[in-house]
This record gives sequence, C-alpha cells and structure tokens, in this order.
Amino acid sequence: MLRELGISDFLTSRSERTVIDVRAPKEFASGHIPGAVNIPLFTDEERAVVGTTYKRVGRDAAIRKGLQITGPKLEQFLDAAQQAAPNRKLAMHCWRGGMRSKSMATLFDFAGFDVAILKGGYKTYRRQARALFEQPLPLIILGGKTGSGKTEMLKALSLAGEQIIDLEQLAHHKGSAFGDLGELPQPGTEMFENVLFEQCQQLDITKRIWVEDESHMIGTVFIPEPFWASMRTAPVVYCDVPVEERIRFLVDTYGHYDAAGLIQAVHKITKRLGGQHAKAALTHFENGQLDVATRIVLVYYDKTYAYGLSQRNPELLHTLAIPRIQPAENAQAL
Repeated sequence: MLRELGISDFLTSRSERTVIDVRAPKEFASGHIPGAVNIPLFTDEERAVVGTTYKRVGRDAAIRKGLQITGPKLEQFLDAAQQAAPNRKLAMHCWRGGMRSKSMATLFDFAGFDVAILKGGYKTYRRQARALFEQPLPLIILGGKTGSGKTEMLKALSLAGEQIIDLEQLAHHKGSAFGDLGELPQPGTEMFENVLFEQCQQLDITKRIWVEDESHMIGTVFIPEPFWASMRTAPVVYCDVPVEERIRFLVDTYGHYDAAGLIQAVHKITKRLGGQHAKAALTHFENGQLDVATRIVLVYYDKTYAYGLSQRNPELLHTLAIPRIQPAENAQAL
C-alpha cells in the first residue's frame, strides 16, 4: 500500500522501513538522510538530459524521455530494492516529493512492496534540521587549549551519563591543522548538518548538553550558523591544563603518525607560525624530537585560543584547574 507521511512520521518509520533516496548520485553524495540507500531513478547524465528536455521542449517531452531511459531499468530497480529491504518495507523520497519518488513508489507498490513517501521530499528533511538548530539549546562548552584532552573528557562525560555532542567525530576532523590525521574523509557541510541533526534528535533538549569548544569551521565543514550562535552564547568551562601535560598528551596522541603527515600539517600553518618558527618545528619533527616541535607549534595555538576565549562573556566563563589528563576523574570534576 502506498501512502504519504509527514516528516515526523517518516523519521519514526525508519525503525521498520528502509529509506530509499531516488535522487541522482551527485545529489545523494552532496547530502542525504543518514542510513538511506541510493536507488537513483536517473544517473547524473540522464537527469541532465531530462532537465534539458523539460526546459527546451516541455513537460510531456521530458516525461517521454524519462520513460525511454527508465523502461529498461525497471527490473534492476526492483532487484536493488529487494536487496536493500528484505522485509519489503520502504520509505522513499526525492528532492521535493514529486515525480521521481512517486514514479518509483508506484513501481514498487505494484511489485508488492509496502511503500511510504516523504511528503515534500528531502527538502522537508532539510527544513526540519534547520528548525531544530534554530531552537535554543542548553549547551555547555567544554573549553581548553590544544592538547587539553577535551575529546577524551567529553567521552568520559558521556560514560558518566551526561549528554554530549562530539562535533569532531561527526566532522571526521580534530579541528587543527593536524586534525585530519587518522580520520576518515570529511563529509560535506550539508551531510555534516544532517548527522548533527540526527544526533540532536536523540537528545533531551531540556537538559544540558556538553559540546567541545570549536571554531566555526572544523576542517572543511561549517557548524550551522544558528547552532554556532548557541555555542558562542553558552556557558564555558575552561579546563586549565599545564603546558607540559598537554605536550605529553599530544606526543602520545600524534607521535605514532608518520613524520610526513606531521610535516605536512606544519606547512599548512607556516604563515601563522612565522617562517623561523615553522622551520624550527619542521627540523625537530624530522629529527624525531616531537616534544620540542610540539612546544613550538603550541605557541601559535595557545595565542589563538586565548584570543577566542577573550571574546567570551566573562560572566559565563568558568575555569577548572586540571593538573593531569585523567578523563574519568576530569569528568567527575566537571
């Protein structure tokens, strides 16, 4: 049976239905509902042909062109749907809940699948995500200079029963010039927003949520503007960790990476470090003197973080002295 669902019911239905995104591969790659399976009605090239036909000749000609393209692929679509959803329950969408999703849904319905269509399509999902980010969120910012072990503390807070959002995990980047080492390729900003939305949906937004202090941009992705605005006005707990402890932690964290990766990261911030300091850091990394090189790099990062901290409302800034990075103990102190 074929039916249309509003966004809330559609999202809830994912517990028993496989989400099928029928948009073209490029659209899907740009951003999609996490967990969705892409069974594109058209390839990127076919979509361009149909679109051009629509603009130059008209709707009827575009429909005929679409039928010519998809006709030979109908069995392929059914096979893909059966593989994706052995229980034969589908939740489908295209961009606006228009002809693409309805055409595919009609095919699957005829073939005996239980099909639901997202009313308004993926555009509705994106609107829902933006609406959530616009809400005031009870964030607490976990601050601290580079190497303070904030991510480890964040995870320890989660284990202690606190609500957290690990933005760096969602972005596949640790936030600094060295942040892509050991990480998966970053998602695009749109996809990052989608996974952030999914994370937020799992939380109780009437209770506090811990978030690590970040720049507006994490690697190559941007934190959504309204969420970023909430972060900038939220209370901050600044974890004051001695520099020697931070150097030890950073060497332990990054010391196992190939020297080439560390050197490449230094090249990214050469202008900010200054030529002389960058050259010295590179030499020490090449010689395996990681602690000395790290101390040089921290001069830049510490100045940058101190400036950012100075822009905060001092009434919302709280300092917690942390002599050693012991995540479980630090979480209890927080």
